Amino acid sequence: MAFRTETDRLVLRSWGEGDCKRFYDIMNTPAVMRYLGGEQSYEKWCENCERLQSYECDFGHTFWIVERKEDGEMLGFCGLKKLNYDGAPNQGEMEIGWRFRESAWGQGYAYEAAAHCLDLAFDRFEAERVSAVTVTDNVASQKLMRKLGMIEDPELAYTDPVYSPKYGPARQWLIDASAWRSRG
Repeated sequence: MAFRTETDRLVLRSWGEGDCKRFYDIMNTPAVMRYLGGEQSYEKWCENCERLQSYECDFGHTFWIVERKEDGEMLGFCGLKKLNYDGAPNQGEMEIGWRFRESAWGQGYAYEAAAHCLDLAFDRFEAERVSAVTVTDNVASQKLMRKLGMIEDPELAYTDPVYSPKYGPARQWLIDASAWRSRG
């Protein structure tokens, strides 16, 4: 059964037919992919897309497609998955992640989607805590993590064999259920 949930301005939903190509076409830009290893080949993205879809089948959650309600425009993805990066000391814990197209930046969409996903993480999926992973130079993602109430845990920094040679250590920001719920 396909997943679908809504916020005031957004729809978060399962990946559907044609989404992989559409997502690639709008998201594979130098700016969006700046801290993700740079632009990807379509073949590489298709592998990643298949993996994202398998997470939903296996766990009931993934990084879902995010669309704007008013016009159905695909803005990016946001959601939850099991942290599974090589070298991460806390593999298997819940991770939140997002990626939005440039035209969606600075409009509060990422915060709106991520806050909704944290509600889902703690209420529907009963996570004890949620992690977000970024690199040192990705200041925009760190700003969002702080806005969400997440706090960096330097003990969970690790060397990612794919990204660390280019960007340095992978850094993790955390929030637990009680901290999220106490935000009101």
